Amino acid sequence: MSVKSVGIIGLGVLGSAIAEVLIANGFDVCGCDPDPDNSSKADALGVQMVASPGQMVDRSVPIITCLPTPVALHDVVAELQKCDAPSLTVIEVSTFALTDKEKARQNLADRSITLLDCPLSGNRIMALAGELTAFASGDKEAFDGILPILQGFCRDVHYVGAFGNGMKMKICGNILNLVHNSVAAEVMVLGMKSGLDPQIIHQVISGSGSSSRMFDVRGGLMATEDYTKEGMNFSIPLKDARIISEHAASLHCPTPVYQAALQPYYAAVAQGHHDEDASAVCKALERAANVDRKRIGK
Repeated sequence: MSVKSVGIIGLGVLGSAIAEVLIANGFDVCGCDPDPDNSSKADALGVQMVASPGQMVDRSVPIITCLPTPVALHDVVAELQKCDAPSLTVIEVSTFALTDKEKARQNLADRSITLLDCPLSGNRIMALAGELTAFASGDKEAFDGILPILQGFCRDVHYVGAFGNGMKMKICGNILNLVHNSVAAEVMVLGMKSGLDPQIIHQVISGSGSSSRMFDVRGGLMATEDYTKEGMNFSIPLKDARIISEHAASLHCPTPVYQAALQPYYAAVAQGHHDEDASAVCKALERAANVDRKRIGK
């Protein structure tokens, strides 16, 4: 097996970006996705498309799963269970509940297939810039074997221990991402209503001690109102919100700041921004504050 070869199941917003970066870094990438549009776009990137997970297994390469729902994960697991692949390692990078990942791990273990829990921090924009962070967990020997693959599309890779620790770490990271995004929008709106130019706000705060990576990246989209440049639309953070809230509740751990930061997300979706980048929370807060950029500009 060459560590320069890898398969990807799930070539949507994030999976296609991962594939593009891996190919740019010299990897041979084969892919599988049931969506014809995703498949066509991936093919144009240079991904060698196959019709099923089974055909990918025949190539004897590690497989990355980057999937939209737990149902999709369990469907892929069911397909892989039909294959004879005792040395296969599956790198699961999606954000799902721990119970779903553990069920997938156990079902694959019955076929001597190793599943690693390796969720990622970052969105499509950061993925294309090679700025993702991986929180890897599970069998250490299997992790060591696929480390060059994670390093092929991530800026930072951290091994965090036993299977499931990756998702626990991702939950903590996602809380920070969402809170930073909402507060970035809050700052932009307050600044604009104070008479400041939004692009100057972003320029001055980015990289300073007051900034965050979310402000650096998404604050720029807020400044230019470039919400069609999708890093991640609202479906992902709101799906993750249920996972995070249920996990925190199961531990009786309060998350009051996170719950407050969620409210602009709900408002943005209610106002019709669901399919735009999540930085459009800024538009929801502009509406709440009665901010008119044209009027302020005059």
